[in-house]
Amino acid sequence: MTNPTLAAGVVERHLRARRDTGRGLLMPYVTGGITPGWTDCLRAFADAGADAIEVGLPFSDPTLDGVTIQQASDLALARGASTRRILDDLSGLPDLGVPLVVSTYYNLVLHDGPEAFCAALRRAGVTGLIVPDLPVHEADELTGAAADAGIEPALLASPATPQPRLAEIARHSRGFVYAVSLMGTTGERAALAASAAELTGRIRRVTDLPVLLGFGISTPDQAREARRHADGVVVGAAVMRRVLDGAGPDDLRVFLTTLRQALDQECDPPR
Repeated sequence: MTNPTLAAGVVERHLRARRDTGRGLLMPYVTGGITPGWTDCLRAFADAGADAIEVGLPFSDPTLDGVTIQQASDLALARGASTRRILDDLSGLPDLGVPLVVSTYYNLVLHDGPEAFCAALRRAGVTGLIVPDLPVHEADELTGAAADAGIEPALLASPATPQPRLAEIARHSRGFVYAVSLMGTTGERAALAASAAELTGRIRRVTDLPVLLGFGISTPDQAREARRHADGVVVGAAVMRRVLDGAGPDDLRVFLTTLRQALDQECDPPR
């Protein structure tokens, strides 16, 4: 279970408090720098009922991401997006009332070093971090730097993760555990993967941290089904496809409101 000697941080306290009311958690994703007014999306997310917001720092070789997020990263980089510029944009925002969680690949963390990277996140108002290509057995340096900066790193668990390693992932995670619903890359899919239920059940045996399920959740029905197994959902490709197709903040607000309503309709606790 989670180490009781470690005080919960901003992300964990926020998500636990909302989870404990029976609320299904919603964390939408946006690639930083994707459009000139990309931070307007964050306000739209919060207005639609997001419980946390994931901001992707674009990387040239996003190996875990499918076509949609790759295209979004390529577009953002072509527009001149960089870690510094994205964090500068975030630092100028008013309080959205929900935690900001940055996601990126370990290369960008190592560019400046974990200590400097995590300190820069904190100065920008970010309190959570997802690094999908960080192996748990190499996580100590980053988790230590993150703890010093007040950043909560959430590690990923997949259907192929053996139970002993799940326990290690839970031990190193702060804020929440990111459950990857299937073996594959991010992207929209026709149905929630059958492996999602088994994975979230195994995670719950080793931690009481909130469990957010991602990869392939694209519709209200899928969000409702995911809520039966996890505490909430991460929605990325479905959001970014709309942005790539020209959707603005108001369009994204409408879409996410349908997911919010679906999560609110599913009131039974996760099995």
